[in-house]
Amino acid sequence: MTTETGAPLTPRNEPSHDIAALLSAVASGDQRAFGSLYDAVASRVHGLVRRILIDDAQSEEVTQEIFLEIWQAAPRFDASRGSALGWIFTLAHRRAVDRVRSAQSSRERDERIAKRDTDATYDPVAEEGDARIEGQRVHRAMRGLSEAQREAITLAYYGGFSQSEIAERLGIPIGTVKTRLRDGMIRLRSLLGVMT
Repeated sequence: MTTETGAPLTPRNEPSHDIAALLSAVASGDQRAFGSLYDAVASRVHGLVRRILIDDAQSEEVTQEIFLEIWQAAPRFDASRGSALGWIFTLAHRRAVDRVRSAQSSRERDERIAKRDTDATYDPVAEEGDARIEGQRVHRAMRGLSEAQREAITLAYYGGFSQSEIAERLGIPIGTVKTRLRDGMIRLRSLLGVMT
């Protein structure tokens, strides 16, 4: 499109009645008119969206969505209710604000889920009670082991001794210590009802 002087129209000097004419042609499915409309207003639409969203990548994506909406919604444009450019900017503003709200809602939902997942209430009295009960269960189960198994497990798990230290302390081969520990743990698991 050109001005009366023959100069090509730029997005800044595109008369509003030409935007309306282009939008009307787009409403009837004119792809060339859509290309001209895009050339005439894309930079301003993108600028508006960019001011709202700030992020370049999202701004470009939303601008594309807006032009798709313009293509689909052009038949609904009513010139008696406002200018074509105003209608386009209203679509752009709404779409950009919707994206901000969607991102905010998603962020808030993620924060709620994270808070829910990390807000396990800690009750020190209940924890201590559970530990005491579990300790009593283990103590009773230890009575079900042989003296040799009980001695090896006590030195290893309560005394903190390594297998070689237990062997040296008891004066037995390390293989015997390993067997006593293994057999004792198998029996202890069975007595405690622990499935492995």
